[in-house]
Amino acid sequence: MTSDRNRVVVTGMGAITPLGQTPDAFWANLLAGKPGIGPMTLCDPTGYPCRIAGEVRDFDPAQYMESKEARRMARFSQLAVAAGLTAIESAGLDISKEDHYRVGVVLGNGNGGFPTLEDNCRVLAEKGGMRMTPFFFPMVLPNMAAANLSRYVGAHGYNATATTACASSNQAIGQALDVIRRGSADVVLAGGTEAGISQLGLAGFAVMRALSTHNEEPEKASRPFDANRDGFVPSEGSAILVLESLEHAQKRNASIIGEIAGFGCTSDAGHLVQPEETGASAAEAMRQALSDAGVGLEQVDYINAHGTSTPLNDALETVAIKRLFGDLAYKIPISSTKSMIGHSLGASGSLEAIACLKSINDGKVHPTINYQEADPACDLDYVPNQARSLDVKVVLSNAFGFGGQNACLVFRRFEP
Repeated sequence: MTSDRNRVVVTGMGAITPLGQTPDAFWANLLAGKPGIGPMTLCDPTGYPCRIAGEVRDFDPAQYMESKEARRMARFSQLAVAAGLTAIESAGLDISKEDHYRVGVVLGNGNGGFPTLEDNCRVLAEKGGMRMTPFFFPMVLPNMAAANLSRYVGAHGYNATATTACASSNQAIGQALDVIRRGSADVVLAGGTEAGISQLGLAGFAVMRALSTHNEEPEKASRPFDANRDGFVPSEGSAILVLESLEHAQKRNASIIGEIAGFGCTSDAGHLVQPEETGASAAEAMRQALSDAGVGLEQVDYINAHGTSTPLNDALETVAIKRLFGDLAYKIPISSTKSMIGHSLGASGSLEAIACLKSINDGKVHPTINYQEADPACDLDYVPNQARSLDVKVVLSNAFGFGGQNACLVFRRFEP
Protein backbone atom coordinates (compact mmCIF):
# COMPACT_ATOMS: atom_id res chain seq x y z
CA MET A 1 0.00 0.00 0.00
CA THR A 2 1.34 3.42 -0.96
CA SER A 3 2.08 5.63 2.04
CA ASP A 4 0.08 8.82 2.51
CA ARG A 5 3.28 10.73 1.82
CA ASN A 6 3.37 9.34 -1.72
CA ARG A 7 -0.34 9.52 -2.56
CA VAL A 8 -1.29 12.14 -5.15
CA VAL A 9 -4.69 13.80 -5.23
CA VAL A 10 -6.56 16.19 -7.51
CA THR A 11 -7.69 19.42 -5.86
CA GLY A 12 -8.61 21.62 -8.83
CA MET A 13 -9.73 21.40 -12.44
CA GLY A 14 -9.98 23.79 -15.36
CA ALA A 15 -11.35 23.06 -18.82
CA ILE A 16 -11.73 25.04 -22.05
CA THR A 17 -13.62 22.78 -24.44
CA PRO A 18 -16.00 22.65 -27.42
CA LEU A 19 -18.76 21.86 -24.89
CA GLY A 20 -18.13 24.61 -22.37
CA GLN A 21 -15.41 26.61 -20.71
CA THR A 22 -15.75 25.21 -17.20
CA PRO A 23 -15.57 21.60 -16.00
CA ASP A 24 -19.20 21.78 -14.82
CA ALA A 25 -20.52 23.01 -18.18
CA PHE A 26 -18.41 20.44 -20.02
CA TRP A 27 -19.67 17.62 -17.83
CA ALA A 28 -23.32 18.65 -18.01
CA ASN A 29 -23.16 18.63 -21.81
CA LEU A 30 -21.38 15.26 -21.85
CA LEU A 31 -24.09 13.72 -19.66
CA ALA A 32 -26.76 15.20 -21.93
CA GLY A 33 -25.11 13.62 -24.97
CA LYS A 34 -24.72 17.02 -26.61
CA PRO A 35 -22.41 17.13 -29.64
CA GLY A 36 -19.81 19.89 -29.77
CA ILE A 37 -18.93 19.45 -33.42
CA GLY A 38 -19.92 21.82 -36.22
CA PRO A 39 -18.71 23.44 -39.44
CA MET A 40 -15.03 24.36 -39.37
CA THR A 41 -14.48 28.12 -38.95
CA LEU A 42 -10.90 28.43 -37.70
CA CYS A 43 -9.60 27.83 -41.21
CA ASP A 44 -11.08 27.55 -44.69
CA PRO A 45 -11.66 23.82 -45.33
CA THR A 46 -12.77 24.29 -48.95
CA GLY A 47 -11.45 21.48 -51.09
CA TYR A 48 -10.75 19.13 -48.19
CA PRO A 49 -12.74 15.95 -47.52
CA CYS A 50 -13.32 16.94 -43.87
CA ARG A 51 -14.91 20.33 -43.23
CA ILE A 52 -16.04 19.94 -39.62
CA ALA A 53 -14.37 20.30 -36.24
CA GLY A 54 -14.83 20.49 -32.50
CA GLU A 55 -13.96 24.15 -31.93
CA VAL A 56 -13.90 26.19 -28.72
CA ARG A 57 -16.48 28.78 -29.68
CA ASP A 58 -16.43 32.33 -28.30
CA PHE A 59 -13.12 31.91 -26.51
CA ASP A 60 -11.91 35.34 -25.39
CA PRO A 61 -8.35 35.31 -24.04
CA ALA A 62 -8.92 38.79 -22.59
CA GLN A 63 -11.03 37.14 -19.87
CA TYR A 64 -7.91 35.39 -18.61
CA MET A 65 -4.86 37.46 -19.52
CA GLU A 66 -3.66 40.87 -20.61
CA SER A 67 -4.05 41.59 -24.32
CA LYS A 68 -0.29 42.11 -24.73
CA GLU A 69 0.32 38.65 -23.30
CA ALA A 70 -2.35 37.09 -25.50
CA ARG A 71 -0.84 38.57 -28.68
CA ARG A 72 2.46 36.89 -27.88
CA MET A 73 0.94 33.45 -27.37
CA ALA A 74 -0.37 31.00 -29.93
CA ARG A 75 -3.90 29.76 -29.31
CA PHE A 76 -2.77 26.49 -27.72
CA SER A 77 -0.89 28.49 -25.07
CA GLN A 78 -3.84 30.80 -24.52
CA LEU A 79 -6.12 27.83 -23.89
CA ALA A 80 -3.64 26.30 -21.45
CA VAL A 81 -3.23 29.51 -19.46
CA ALA A 82 -6.99 29.94 -19.29
CA ALA A 83 -7.56 26.36 -18.12
CA GLY A 84 -4.66 26.60 -15.69
CA LEU A 85 -5.91 29.80 -14.08
CA THR A 86 -9.39 28.36 -13.57
CA ALA A 87 -7.89 25.15 -12.14
CA ILE A 88 -5.83 27.12 -9.62
CA GLU A 89 -8.89 29.13 -8.64
CA SER A 90 -11.00 26.00 -8.19
CA ALA A 91 -8.28 24.49 -6.00
CA GLY A 92 -8.16 27.55 -3.76
CA LEU A 93 -4.40 27.54 -4.30
CA ASP A 94 -2.39 30.72 -3.64
CA ILE A 95 0.96 30.11 -5.32
CA SER A 96 2.37 33.31 -3.80
CA LYS A 97 2.21 31.55 -0.43
CA GLU A 98 3.93 28.40 -1.68
CA ASP A 99 7.59 27.60 -2.21
CA HIS A 100 7.67 28.53 -5.91
CA TYR A 101 10.29 25.87 -6.60
CA ARG A 102 7.95 23.18 -5.26
CA VAL A 103 5.19 24.08 -7.76
CA GLY A 104 5.63 22.57 -11.22
CA VAL A 105 3.93 22.42 -14.62
CA VAL A 106 3.77 19.34 -16.87
CA LEU A 107 1.64 19.58 -20.00
CA GLY A 108 1.00 17.41 -23.02
CA ASN A 109 0.86 18.88 -26.51
CA GLY A 110 1.04 17.25 -29.90
CA ASN A 111 1.55 19.97 -32.47
CA GLY A 112 2.49 23.31 -30.95
CA GLY A 113 1.29 26.39 -32.81
CA PHE A 114 0.32 24.91 -36.18
CA PRO A 115 -1.87 27.88 -37.25
CA THR A 116 0.91 30.33 -36.35
CA LEU A 117 3.43 28.17 -38.22
CA GLU A 118 1.20 28.15 -41.28
CA ASP A 119 0.62 31.91 -41.17
CA ASN A 120 4.33 32.68 -40.93
CA CYS A 121 5.20 30.28 -43.72
CA ARG A 122 2.84 32.30 -45.90
CA VAL A 123 4.58 35.50 -44.85
CA LEU A 124 7.95 33.90 -45.63
CA ALA A 125 6.78 32.85 -49.11
CA GLU A 126 4.95 36.06 -49.99
CA LYS A 127 6.86 38.85 -48.23
CA GLY A 128 10.15 37.37 -47.10
CA GLY A 129 11.43 36.02 -43.81
CA MET A 130 12.24 39.39 -42.27
CA ARG A 131 8.52 40.17 -42.17
CA MET A 132 7.78 37.24 -39.87
CA THR A 133 6.85 37.93 -36.27
CA PRO A 134 9.83 38.02 -33.87
CA PHE A 135 7.67 35.91 -31.55
CA PHE A 136 7.57 33.06 -34.10
CA PHE A 137 9.53 30.52 -32.04
CA PRO A 138 8.05 31.47 -28.64
CA MET A 139 4.63 30.99 -30.21
CA VAL A 140 5.02 27.74 -32.16
CA LEU A 141 7.24 25.50 -30.02
CA PRO A 142 5.24 22.73 -28.26
CA ASN A 143 6.85 23.47 -24.88
CA MET A 144 5.63 27.06 -24.82
CA ALA A 145 2.22 26.26 -23.30
CA ALA A 146 3.92 24.88 -20.19
CA ALA A 147 6.43 27.72 -20.26
CA ASN A 148 3.70 30.35 -20.54
CA LEU A 149 1.56 28.83 -17.81
CA SER A 150 4.47 28.56 -15.39
CA ARG A 151 5.54 32.11 -16.24
CA TYR A 152 2.04 33.50 -15.89
CA VAL A 153 1.34 31.95 -12.47
CA GLY A 154 4.86 32.06 -11.03
CA ALA A 155 5.50 28.31 -10.83
CA HIS A 156 9.30 28.00 -10.75
CA GLY A 157 9.49 24.25 -10.12
CA TYR A 158 9.68 21.15 -12.29
CA ASN A 159 8.62 22.01 -15.85
CA ALA A 160 8.20 19.64 -18.80
CA THR A 161 6.23 18.97 -21.95
CA ALA A 162 5.18 15.51 -23.15
CA THR A 163 4.87 15.27 -26.91
CA THR A 164 3.65 11.76 -27.62
CA ALA A 165 0.90 12.59 -30.10
CA CYS A 166 -2.56 11.54 -28.88
CA ALA A 167 -1.09 10.11 -25.65
CA SER A 168 0.56 13.41 -24.69
CA SER A 169 -1.64 14.63 -21.86
CA ASN A 170 -2.05 11.20 -20.26
CA GLN A 171 1.73 10.99 -20.41
CA ALA A 172 2.00 14.44 -18.82
CA ILE A 173 -0.37 13.60 -15.96
CA GLY A 174 1.48 10.34 -15.36
CA GLN A 175 4.81 12.13 -15.35
CA ALA A 176 3.45 14.69 -12.88
CA LEU A 177 2.31 11.83 -10.66
CA ASP A 178 5.84 10.45 -10.62
CA VAL A 179 7.36 13.88 -9.94
CA ILE A 180 5.23 14.35 -6.83
CA ARG A 181 5.68 10.77 -5.65
CA ARG A 182 9.46 11.04 -5.70
CA GLY A 183 9.33 14.29 -3.73
CA SER A 184 10.45 16.72 -6.45
CA ALA A 185 7.31 18.87 -6.12
CA ASP A 186 4.39 19.43 -3.77
CA VAL A 187 2.03 20.72 -6.48
CA VAL A 188 2.00 20.19 -10.24
CA LEU A 189 -0.35 21.74 -12.78
CA ALA A 190 -0.80 18.86 -15.19
CA GLY A 191 -2.85 18.26 -18.31
CA GLY A 192 -2.79 19.10 -21.97
CA THR A 193 -3.64 21.59 -24.66
CA GLU A 194 -4.13 21.58 -28.43
CA ALA A 195 -5.22 24.17 -30.98
CA GLY A 196 -3.97 22.92 -34.31
CA ILE A 197 -7.01 23.45 -36.52
CA SER A 198 -5.46 24.87 -39.69
CA GLN A 199 -5.08 23.96 -43.33
CA LEU A 200 -1.67 22.52 -42.50
CA GLY A 201 -3.09 20.14 -39.92
CA LEU A 202 -6.19 19.42 -41.96
CA ALA A 203 -4.19 18.55 -45.07
CA GLY A 204 -1.78 16.33 -43.15
CA PHE A 205 -4.55 14.17 -41.72
CA ALA A 206 -6.66 14.29 -44.89
CA VAL A 207 -3.97 12.78 -47.10
CA MET A 208 -3.65 9.97 -44.54
CA ARG A 209 -7.42 9.38 -44.89
CA ALA A 210 -7.73 9.60 -41.12
CA LEU A 211 -10.63 12.06 -40.94
CA SER A 212 -14.39 11.67 -41.07
CA THR A 213 -16.13 12.83 -44.21
CA HIS A 214 -19.62 13.00 -42.69
CA ASN A 215 -19.82 16.75 -43.32
CA GLU A 216 -23.59 16.88 -43.89
CA GLU A 217 -24.40 16.05 -40.26
CA PRO A 218 -21.44 17.26 -38.17
CA GLU A 219 -23.08 16.30 -34.90
CA LYS A 220 -23.24 12.66 -36.04
CA ALA A 221 -19.79 12.41 -37.62
CA SER A 222 -17.85 11.16 -34.59
CA ARG A 223 -19.20 7.66 -33.96
CA PRO A 224 -16.72 5.57 -31.99
CA PHE A 225 -17.23 1.79 -32.10
CA ASP A 226 -20.16 2.14 -34.52
CA ALA A 227 -20.04 -0.01 -37.66
CA ASN A 228 -20.25 3.10 -39.88
CA ARG A 229 -17.41 5.08 -38.33
CA ASP A 230 -15.08 6.48 -40.98
CA GLY A 231 -12.46 8.57 -39.18
CA PHE A 232 -11.94 11.09 -36.42
CA VAL A 233 -13.10 14.69 -36.25
CA PRO A 234 -10.35 17.24 -35.47
CA SER A 235 -10.85 19.16 -32.26
CA GLU A 236 -9.14 21.52 -29.82
CA GLY A 237 -9.20 22.41 -26.15
CA SER A 238 -7.30 22.32 -22.89
CA ALA A 239 -7.79 20.84 -19.45
CA ILE A 240 -5.54 21.27 -16.43
CA LEU A 241 -5.59 19.41 -13.12
CA VAL A 242 -4.04 20.64 -9.89
CA LEU A 243 -2.19 17.63 -8.51
CA GLU A 244 -0.83 17.67 -4.95
CA SER A 245 0.76 15.27 -2.56
CA LEU A 246 -1.90 14.15 -0.11
CA GLU A 247 0.22 15.50 2.70
CA HIS A 248 0.35 18.97 1.12
CA ALA A 249 -3.36 19.01 0.29
CA GLN A 250 -4.35 18.03 3.80
CA LYS A 251 -1.99 20.55 5.34
CA ARG A 252 -3.80 23.40 3.57
CA ASN A 253 -7.25 21.81 4.10
CA ALA A 254 -7.85 21.54 0.36
CA SER A 255 -11.02 19.95 -1.01
CA ILE A 256 -10.03 16.67 -2.68
CA ILE A 257 -11.77 15.75 -5.94
CA GLY A 258 -10.16 12.36 -6.44
CA GLU A 259 -6.91 10.45 -6.46
CA ILE A 260 -4.59 9.81 -9.37
CA ALA A 261 -3.47 6.34 -8.46
CA GLY A 262 -1.68 4.71 -11.37
CA PHE A 263 0.19 5.26 -14.62
CA GLY A 264 1.33 2.85 -17.32
CA CYS A 265 3.31 3.57 -20.47
CA THR A 266 4.44 1.34 -23.33
CA SER A 267 5.44 1.47 -26.99
CA ASP A 268 4.20 -0.72 -29.80
CA ALA A 269 7.65 -0.35 -31.42
CA GLY A 270 5.98 -1.12 -34.71
CA HIS A 271 3.99 0.75 -37.36
CA LEU A 272 4.31 4.52 -37.76
CA VAL A 273 0.63 5.22 -37.18
CA GLN A 274 -1.37 2.00 -36.91
CA PRO A 275 -1.94 0.29 -33.53
CA GLU A 276 -0.26 -3.07 -33.00
CA GLU A 277 -2.71 -5.70 -34.21
CA THR A 278 -2.64 -8.05 -31.22
CA GLY A 279 -3.29 -5.26 -28.70
CA ALA A 280 -0.42 -6.55 -26.56
CA SER A 281 1.35 -3.25 -25.93
CA ALA A 282 -1.86 -1.34 -25.26
CA ALA A 283 -3.00 -4.08 -22.88
CA GLU A 284 0.36 -3.93 -21.10
CA ALA A 285 0.02 -0.16 -20.59
CA MET A 286 -3.37 -0.74 -18.98
CA ARG A 287 -1.96 -3.56 -16.86
CA GLN A 288 0.93 -1.38 -15.69
CA ALA A 289 -1.41 1.45 -14.70
CA LEU A 290 -3.62 -0.89 -12.69
CA SER A 291 -0.62 -2.55 -11.06
CA ASP A 292 0.84 0.85 -10.18
CA ALA A 293 -2.48 1.73 -8.53
CA GLY A 294 -2.70 -1.58 -6.70
CA VAL A 295 -6.03 -2.25 -8.41
CA GLY A 296 -7.26 -5.66 -9.57
CA LEU A 297 -9.03 -6.19 -12.88
CA GLU A 298 -12.31 -6.89 -11.09
CA GLN A 299 -12.14 -3.52 -9.33
CA VAL A 300 -12.36 -1.42 -12.51
CA ASP A 301 -15.82 0.15 -12.64
CA TYR A 302 -15.51 2.11 -15.89
CA ILE A 303 -13.13 2.63 -18.80
CA ASN A 304 -12.87 5.94 -20.60
CA ALA A 305 -11.75 4.72 -24.01
CA HIS A 306 -9.35 6.32 -26.45
CA GLY A 307 -12.24 5.71 -28.85
CA THR A 308 -11.24 7.89 -31.81
CA SER A 309 -13.94 6.79 -34.32
CA THR A 310 -11.40 5.39 -36.76
CA PRO A 311 -12.10 1.89 -38.08
CA LEU A 312 -8.79 0.37 -37.00
CA ASN A 313 -8.24 2.12 -33.65
CA ASP A 314 -11.61 1.28 -32.14
CA ALA A 315 -11.42 -2.37 -33.16
CA LEU A 316 -7.89 -2.80 -31.80
CA GLU A 317 -8.65 -0.97 -28.55
CA THR A 318 -11.47 -3.47 -28.11
CA VAL A 319 -8.98 -6.29 -28.77
CA ALA A 320 -6.59 -4.85 -26.18
CA ILE A 321 -9.28 -4.51 -23.51
CA LYS A 322 -10.42 -8.10 -24.06
CA ARG A 323 -6.83 -9.31 -24.06
CA LEU A 324 -6.28 -7.87 -20.58
CA PHE A 325 -9.69 -8.33 -18.95
CA GLY A 326 -10.86 -11.53 -20.60
CA ASP A 327 -14.55 -12.22 -19.90
CA LEU A 328 -14.63 -9.31 -17.44
CA ALA A 329 -14.35 -6.96 -20.44
CA TYR A 330 -18.00 -7.60 -21.27
CA LYS A 331 -19.10 -6.40 -17.82
CA ILE A 332 -17.28 -3.06 -17.74
CA PRO A 333 -19.02 0.06 -19.11
CA ILE A 334 -16.84 1.84 -21.67
CA SER A 335 -17.47 5.19 -23.31
CA SER A 336 -15.75 7.63 -25.63
CA THR A 337 -15.70 11.34 -24.82
CA LYS A 338 -14.55 11.93 -28.41
CA SER A 339 -18.01 10.96 -29.66
CA MET A 340 -19.14 14.43 -28.56
CA ILE A 341 -16.08 16.66 -28.94
CA GLY A 342 -13.95 14.95 -31.57
CA HIS A 343 -10.26 14.23 -31.20
CA SER A 344 -8.20 17.00 -29.62
CA LEU A 345 -5.00 15.02 -30.10
CA GLY A 346 -2.49 15.97 -27.38
CA ALA A 347 -5.22 17.49 -25.20
CA SER A 348 -7.64 14.58 -25.40
CA GLY A 349 -6.46 12.67 -22.34
CA SER A 350 -6.70 15.74 -20.13
CA LEU A 351 -10.27 16.47 -21.22
CA GLU A 352 -11.13 12.84 -20.59
CA ALA A 353 -9.53 13.08 -17.14
CA ILE A 354 -12.17 15.68 -16.26
CA ALA A 355 -14.87 13.23 -17.34
CA CYS A 356 -13.28 10.44 -15.29
CA LEU A 357 -13.15 12.51 -12.12
CA LYS A 358 -16.69 13.79 -12.63
CA SER A 359 -17.88 10.21 -13.06
CA ILE A 360 -16.38 9.29 -9.70
CA ASN A 361 -17.95 12.26 -7.95
CA ASP A 362 -21.36 12.20 -9.63
CA GLY A 363 -21.96 8.46 -9.85
CA LYS A 364 -22.68 8.68 -13.57
CA VAL A 365 -20.90 7.85 -16.81
CA HIS A 366 -21.48 9.74 -20.01
CA PRO A 367 -22.63 7.98 -23.18
CA THR A 368 -20.93 7.19 -26.44
CA ILE A 369 -23.27 9.05 -28.77
CA ASN A 370 -23.96 8.20 -32.41
CA TYR A 371 -23.80 4.49 -31.68
CA GLN A 372 -26.43 3.12 -34.06
CA GLU A 373 -25.16 -0.05 -35.71
CA ALA A 374 -23.16 -2.71 -33.91
CA ASP A 375 -19.79 -3.76 -35.30
CA PRO A 376 -18.91 -7.43 -34.69
CA ALA A 377 -15.31 -6.30 -34.08
CA CYS A 378 -16.50 -3.95 -31.31
CA ASP A 379 -18.72 -6.09 -29.09
CA LEU A 380 -18.36 -4.56 -25.61
CA ASP A 381 -20.64 -2.27 -23.57
CA TYR A 382 -19.98 1.22 -24.95
CA VAL A 383 -22.78 2.95 -22.98
CA PRO A 384 -24.67 3.78 -26.17
CA ASN A 385 -26.42 7.13 -26.49
CA GLN A 386 -27.66 7.55 -22.91
CA ALA A 387 -25.78 8.43 -19.72
CA ARG A 388 -25.85 5.81 -17.00
CA SER A 389 -25.96 5.96 -13.22
CA LEU A 390 -23.13 3.92 -11.78
CA ASP A 391 -21.24 3.68 -8.51
CA VAL A 392 -17.79 4.58 -9.82
CA LYS A 393 -14.80 4.09 -7.53
CA VAL A 394 -12.06 3.20 -10.04
CA VAL A 395 -11.66 4.47 -13.61
CA LEU A 396 -9.14 3.42 -16.25
CA SER A 397 -8.44 6.05 -18.92
CA ASN A 398 -6.75 5.06 -22.19
CA ALA A 399 -4.70 7.10 -24.66
CA PHE A 400 -2.88 5.65 -27.64
CA GLY A 401 -0.83 7.90 -29.90
CA PHE A 402 0.74 7.84 -33.36
CA GLY A 403 4.05 6.04 -33.20
CA GLY A 404 2.50 3.36 -31.01
CA GLN A 405 2.93 5.35 -27.81
CA ASN A 406 0.48 4.22 -25.13
CA ALA A 407 -0.29 5.97 -21.85
CA CYS A 408 -2.96 4.85 -19.40
CA LEU A 409 -4.11 6.36 -16.10
CA VAL A 410 -6.10 5.12 -13.12
CA PHE A 411 -8.29 7.52 -11.18
CA ARG A 412 -9.78 6.49 -7.86
CA ARG A 413 -12.35 7.84 -5.44
CA PHE A 414 -10.47 9.44 -2.57
CA GLU A 415 -10.71 7.59 0.68
CA PRO A 416 -8.58 8.84 3.61
